[in-house]
Amino acid sequence: MSQIALPLAPGGADGPTRIVVGNANRAALEAMAAAATWPFRTAILFGPPRSGKSLIARWFAESGAGEAIDDADRMDETELFHRWNRAQESGVPLLLTSSAAEGAWTIRLPDLASRLGAALHLQIGAPDDAMLAELIELHAEQRGIVLGPDACAYLVPRAERSHMGVERLVEAIDRISLERKQAPTLSVWRDALEELMGPQEPRLF
Repeated sequence: MSQIALPLAPGGADGPTRIVVGNANRAALEAMAAAATWPFRTAILFGPPRSGKSLIARWFAESGAGEAIDDADRMDETELFHRWNRAQESGVPLLLTSSAAEGAWTIRLPDLASRLGAALHLQIGAPDDAMLAELIELHAEQRGIVLGPDACAYLVPRAERSHMGVERLVEAIDRISLERKQAPTLSVWRDALEELMGPQEPRLF
């Protein structure tokens, strides 16, 4: 497992400053290194909410690999078509991210639809156990909380298998810990899981 540091000024309010690289996004990130070979030098990155699409787009642009438009599916189609044309003229690779799932982005402008249909489509999937553990640690670090050495071994098998689920879990742990003025140990982990996922195994204490 590895991480990519974003070439950005650290800022807790802006979210993580690193991208966890794992099974869910490795293929998409590897494709960024070959942007010059993309069809029409254009790629569209799809993925579930909070899966890091915006972080990847920022990293791609700030690293000088090309231009990026986040949430391109929410942009005016005529303006997006002009941006695509400018990218072709300049020869600069263009990365688009979509808040809509692949196949759910309906483009009404025929010329734009045909061009983006020919672009490279990249997908962020669900994280596996190793990536979930890294995401838990990253979100905990971002919030300034220490979960302890056994936290991931307990939380990963029980957590929702999604980027958003991990973020919500760490947020719940942080909130419950603060409300109780208690360190985020087993009882807090368990209650956070129960709040989000329903009852866990019977308590032994």
